[in-house]
Amino acid sequence: CHSLGGGTGSGMGTLLISKIREEYPDRMMLTFSVFPSPKVSDTVVEPYNATLSVHQLVENADECMVLDNEALYDICFRTLKLTTPSFGDLNHLISATMSGVTCCLRFPGQLNSDLRKLAVNLIPFPRLHFFMVGFAPLTSRGSQQYSALTVPEL
Repeated sequence: CHSLGGGTGSGMGTLLISKIREEYPDRMMLTFSVFPSPKVSDTVVEPYNATLSVHQLVENADECMVLDNEALYDICFRTLKLTTPSFGDLNHLISATMSGVTCCLRFPGQLNSDLRKLAVNLIPFPRLHFFMVGFAPLTSRGSQQYSALTVPEL
């Protein structure tokens, strides 16, 4: 998981992805990429960093799970009713999403049991490998509510 807004996640992160691709060209690479938003951070160079990073992701990553900082912020604010969402709250949503997406890789099953099968089932053309992820039910960090939900309630 890396951010595309800052220098470390966008520059160093994509350089690392590029070097891994050079060393292991036959391996599948999945990234969780957090796109910047002016609501969450007011750094002037974030759009430039993100634009330059996307090119590297198109060329060197096989599957990219796109996470939008503004959408995460809105979920925390509107759905979870957090008055001032922190980066910890945003990271909680990201970690829950990462856990859900990689569940088929960590536990035995028939469908999408490895990254290659996941790519075959989801990617129509090699350069169209950016996915928007969804997750339910949403819980805030430190929430002690546990209840069984049915599919219609979700």
